[in-house]
Amino acid sequence: MPVDRVLLAEPRGFCAGVEKAIKALDWMVRIFEPPVYCYHEIVHNRHVVAHFRALGVIFVDDVAAVPAGAPVMLSAHGSPPAVIEAARGAGRVVVDAVCPLVTKVHHELKVRARKGYTVLYVGHEGHEEAVGTMAVAPEAVRLLETVEDVAALPDLAGPLALLSQTTLSLDEWQDVRDAIEQRFPDIWIPSRSDLCFATTNRQAALREIAHRADAVVVIGSANSSNTVALAKVAAAAGAARVLRVNGADELEDDLAGVVAVTAGASAPEYLVDEVIAALAPREGVEIVRTTDEDEYFPPPPELRELVRSLSALLDVSFGRPVNDADPALDRHVAAADVLEPGRVLSRGHVGGR
Repeated sequence: MPVDRVLLAEPRGFCAGVEKAIKALDWMVRIFEPPVYCYHEIVHNRHVVAHFRALGVIFVDDVAAVPAGAPVMLSAHGSPPAVIEAARGAGRVVVDAVCPLVTKVHHELKVRARKGYTVLYVGHEGHEEAVGTMAVAPEAVRLLETVEDVAALPDLAGPLALLSQTTLSLDEWQDVRDAIEQRFPDIWIPSRSDLCFATTNRQAALREIAHRADAVVVIGSANSSNTVALAKVAAAAGAARVLRVNGADELEDDLAGVVAVTAGASAPEYLVDEVIAALAPREGVEIVRTTDEDEYFPPPPELRELVRSLSALLDVSFGRPVNDADPALDRHVAAADVLEPGRVLSRGHVGGR
C-alpha cells in the first residue's frame, strides 16, 4: 500500500517509566527460574506482554495467585498499598516497577488526605493507575472523568485539592480542570502538573503533524490510556482519519497520500519500523521533532540490591564480567534492545523454588 510520504512524530514510543519497567522485568526473567510473576500487565501493550509470556512470565490480577517464595514484579502503573503489603508476604521476592511520576501523585494524595483535604482526582474509572492511586486514601478521594461529573458533585466543604491520572490527554484534562476551578476557585492545585511530561510531549508532537496528513496512525494497544489519548488528540487537531493499530497487520489497505505516524508510550519502536515498511512511502519519511527527551529512571531499588547480592552468580549467568551486569550501567541499555524480535535470552537461574 505505498503512500506518498510519512510524517513521523518525535518524540514517540517508550517513555522513561516504561523503559524502566521493561528492563526491570527483563532482569527478573534472567535472574530467576520461570515462572516469574507480574501483578497486572507490566505496561499496556499486547506485544510487550506476549514477549514476556514467552519467557515464562505469568501475569496475575491477584497477588494471592503468586506462590510463596516466588519472584513478583509490580507494574509500572502503581499498586494499592494493600497489594504491595500482601505481595511482600509469604517470603516472596518483590520488585516494584512503579513509575516515579505515579509515585509523586500517590505522595501528594497521601499528604493532602493527612491534612484533611477532600481530593478531586481526574482519571478513568477502572484504570490500574487510578485504582492504585485512589487506594492510597480512599476515604478522602472522589473520582471525576468528565465535566458532567464535576457538575454532579454536591457542595463540598473545603479544603479541596485537585490531582490527576498521569496519562490523560491534555485536552480532556483541561476541560475538567477548568470546570473544577470555576466551581471551586479556592481548590489547591500542585505547582507542577500531574500529567506525565512524556505523554504531553507525544501529544504536542502529534499536533504538529496531524493537520498536515490525510490520515494519522497511532500505534499502541486499546487498553493503553496514553495511546487512546493520542488518537483523541489527532482527531481534535483536525485529522480527517485516525487509526489506532497494534501493529502493521492492522493497517487498512486504502491508506494514501500523506500519513502521520506516532506511537504510545508503551509501544516498542520495532512496531513503528514495521508500520513504516508496510506504508512504503514513495517520498520517504519526514521526522518532525518538537523536543528532545533525556529523562532516565534507574532500576527499582529492590532490583539493584538483588543484583548486587547475586553479582558473583550473574557473572556466570551473563557470560561476561560481573561489572557489566551492574544495574548502574542500565542507562546504556535500551528497552528496545530487550524486546528485539528473535533475541535469544541468556538466563541465569539463581533463584529456585
